[in-house]
Formats: sequence, structure tokens, C-alpha cells
Amino acid sequence: MSAPLDQRVGSTRMLLRQHRRRVLLAIALLAATLVAGVGLLGVSGGFLTAAALTFGTLGSFNFFTPSAGIRGLTLARIVSRYLEKLVGHDAMLRIARDLRSWFFARALRLTPGQLGRLRTGELLARLMGDIDAVDGLLLRATGPLLALGTVGVLGIGIATWLHPPSGAVLAGVALASGLGVPWIVARGRAAEETERARRRAALRARLHELYEGHADLAALGAEAGWLARVDADGRDIADFERARRRQLANGGLWHGLVTAAGLLAIAWVAISATTVGALPPAHAAALFFIAIGLFEAWAGAGLAWQALTAARASIARLDAVAGAEPSVVDPEGPQAVPASGALVFDRVDFAWAMDARPVLSGLDLCIAPGERVAISGDSGAGKSTLTALLLRSAEPGAGVVTFGGVDLRAMRAQDWFARIGWLPQNAPVFAGRVRDNLALGAPDADDARLWAALAQVRLKNWAERIGGLDAWVGEAGVTMSAGQARRLALARALLRDARLVVLDEPTEGLDQDTADTLMRELPALLGDRSLLLITHGTLPDGVVDRHLWLRDGRLHDDPRPKAPV
Repeated sequence: MSAPLDQRVGSTRMLLRQHRRRVLLAIALLAATLVAGVGLLGVSGGFLTAAALTFGTLGSFNFFTPSAGIRGLTLARIVSRYLEKLVGHDAMLRIARDLRSWFFARALRLTPGQLGRLRTGELLARLMGDIDAVDGLLLRATGPLLALGTVGVLGIGIATWLHPPSGAVLAGVALASGLGVPWIVARGRAAEETERARRRAALRARLHELYEGHADLAALGAEAGWLARVDADGRDIADFERARRRQLANGGLWHGLVTAAGLLAIAWVAISATTVGALPPAHAAALFFIAIGLFEAWAGAGLAWQALTAARASIARLDAVAGAEPSVVDPEGPQAVPASGALVFDRVDFAWAMDARPVLSGLDLCIAPGERVAISGDSGAGKSTLTALLLRSAEPGAGVVTFGGVDLRAMRAQDWFARIGWLPQNAPVFAGRVRDNLALGAPDADDARLWAALAQVRLKNWAERIGGLDAWVGEAGVTMSAGQARRLALARALLRDARLVVLDEPTEGLDQDTADTLMRELPALLGDRSLLLITHGTLPDGVVDRHLWLRDGRLHDDPRPKAPV
């Protein structure tokens, strides 16, 4: 089993460095494969030439050494290529696995406000498209470039040892191709790749939103307009792809022209040296075939340079999310969360931006153990802000929020969450079994407890009808009505063994009779637990001990503003 991933790693490059041993081994095997291939061409060419000349002149030559070299290089190439594929794919899969889990874990540290600046499709694009570009960085870009450099140095070194003028020609070709191809293929691509990645993410986000909102778009007659935007985004991306391929083709053209001239130069230099007796014919043939092998290997440099540029742009996009520091952090020495106690907002001020209008201003609230409090208010009054402070998605600008006398900022977030049963207004239903959805609130709950929770929210008959706790629930609750999905999420919140229950519009999507019945039963469901209820509706008598109204950043007993004197 692999070691657990260190989520404290703060950048994509730091994570990639954790895999450097496997990657370096894969690069070494790739270089060995290329060296064996080029060497095989050179030895075979020299051997065949020597054999042909010997046959024509009835002379003799060393048959055994080159034939043994051919067998050895052939076997080495087969083995190294197999091992390179084995090790390389293993390294890529490990990198892809760790990149995704690391990015997801790092993104989850951020507050909803921080993540809310990104569309869901944009996050999916980074989780999929950008990671796909990065996970092959070392084996599709950096690795091939290092391997090509290695085989080039060895090939030029051997050529120089056999015949220095031929080695000089190969070095000149390597210099012309090594400078020209990157300049043609990657010139100006950094900004282009960043924009290309952004456009691809925007298209993915638009397609995701088309899928999620197709019913509303159809009802509004806006499908055609949305599809037109998708088509326009697709054309923009196609333009970027054509530009990339044009540059790649131009780089290939330059490489082809340089290597064609290089082959002619090598042939002329080697044949001239053979004619005057300065170079054996077999060595001349070996030099020519070594050149062919090197030039063929170097042809992959253009694609590797483009992959490198694209990966760098994707690394910057991943680090923009995963490298961001959360706006709310745990203390270095956290205090223990009291088992029970009063929840207190003491003169709390809050604004979502430094220069924005305050949402809460001197807000005071105390919920005693076992007390049930409802809060209502107009849209935008600050009810969601109040729950954000309670859930530590944001920190007060002034004042303090405490539980049992301990400042929430002095607690570890996970410890505090263990004391809360939370039902958000848009509580999701996950694709999976009924059991899986309920177990999120109480992983250790047995079947009897799960059935009791379903009965409490009047879902027992529904669950029995569809097949019980192991019945499948579609993604986002597509197999359920809105009211059923809401009640399933409520059952999940009530299952949690928490001293404080926070419900945000728990009857959203329920018919009035069911909502009233559920509200009347809520005190019995809660037992001695405290309740903070956010609601727009009218509550039956006896549901809560106090009903407060949020207005002008403060809580009031009277729903109506006082008339000016």
C-alpha cells in the first residue's frame, strides 16, 4: 500500500517531486531504449556494409563482434522498452491519482465563499482537463526532452570518436534543430496556452450548466441561444488547436529541412573520408545510420515542447486553487469543544468585503442548551451570513461567536462540526443507496436507527416501496420528488448525534400539510438538543421558544420595523 498523500504540499511542482524516483527511472529506461535503437541502426548498417564489401572482394572481416552487438542491442531495446512502458505508465497513473486527490483535498480547505467564485464546470475542468495535461508532464514532455538530449550527446560523442568531422556535422544539426524547433513550436505559446486552457474550461462549464439547467432553458426557450454559445466556444477552441498544429507542422518542417541537409552533409563528409582512406567504409555506413536514428528520435521534440508549455499553463491554473490559503484556518493549539453549552453571538459585525456595506452590525444572540430559536427576515437581511459565521465559513469582523464559553476560532473546525447537525437550504442528495445518503450523518448507525430516522420524516413507506435501504437514489435525487429529497436530507441531519441542530428552510419543497405536521413533530424529534431554525414561513405554535427577525444587521423580537418618531 502506498504512503498517505501529504495534503500540506502547497504546489503542483512539490507534489510532482514526490514521484521523482519513478519518473527518473522511466526517463532512464526511455533513454536506454533510444540509445539501443540508434546503436542498433549504426551497428547493423556498418555490419551489412562490411559484409557486402567482403563478399565482393572475397576478403575477411570480424563477423562475431558486430553480430553479437546486434543481438545484444536488440535484446536491450526490447527489454528496456517493455520496462519503460511498465514503469512509465505506473508513474503516470500514480501521479494522476495523487494529483486528483491532492487537488480535491486542497480545494475543500477553502471556504464556500472562496470556491463560490469558480463555476462548478470550471472546477471540473481543473480537476480533469488540467490534471490530464500535468500528469504526463514528466513522461510526455520533460522526460522525452531529457532522453533526446541524452541520446544526442552519446550519439554525437560516438560519431566524434569515429570521425571528428562527422561528429561536428551532427553537432551542428543538433544545435540548429534544438534551437529552431522550440523557437517555432513554443514561441509565444505561454500566453496562448493559458488562454486555451481558460477557453476549454469555459466550454466545459457551459456544457455542465446546459446539462444541469436544460429543463429551465427549454421552458424559457433559451436552448438555441445557449447552444449557439457552446458552438462559438467550440469554434474558438478549434482556432487555438489549428494554431498549435500549424506551429507544430512548421517545427516539423524546419526539423525536416535541417536533417535533410544534415544527412547530405554526413554522406558527403563520410564518403569523402572513405575515398581518401581516412575512414573505413563500414564506419562511414555506421555514421550515416547513426545520423538517421538521431534525426528520427529528435523529430519528437516539437510535440514534447508543446506538451511542456501546455502543462505549465495547467500547473498555474491548478495552483491558483490548490495553492490558495483558506480564509478561515484552525488554531495551532486548538481548545476542546464543550460537550454542551450556550451558543452566543456577542456584538458581531460582518461585511463580505472591507469596503462593503455591513451585513451584521452589533448582532447579539444567545441560544441556551435545549432552547429552540427561529430566525426570519427578508432576502439579503443576513440569515445566510449568520449561518456562515456559525459554520466557520467566515470570521466576524468584530465581536465573537462562542459555544459553551469557548470562541469558535479557538476550536478545530472538524471538532466543532461534530457538535452540529446541519441542513442547508440546498442540501444535496447523492447518487447511491438510501443507506449511503443517511450514513453521511451517522456512519455507525445500524439499520434499525436508519429506519427510525426515515419514519420520523415520514419516508418509511416510500423507502419500503422502492426497495428498502439498499434502493438506488439517482444523482441529485432525480428519482425523488423535491419534498422527498428534502425529507431525506433532514433525516440525515437528525441522525447526527449533535447538541446543536441548524435547519435552513427545512420544509422547502413540502406541501403545507406535510410541512405543518413535520414542524409540529420537530420538538419531539430534537429531544433536548438546541435548535437554530432559519425560515420564511409561519410556524405552528409550540415549535420554537423564540421567533426573532433579522433586520438592519440585528435581531428583533418584532417582525415590523418601528415607525420613525
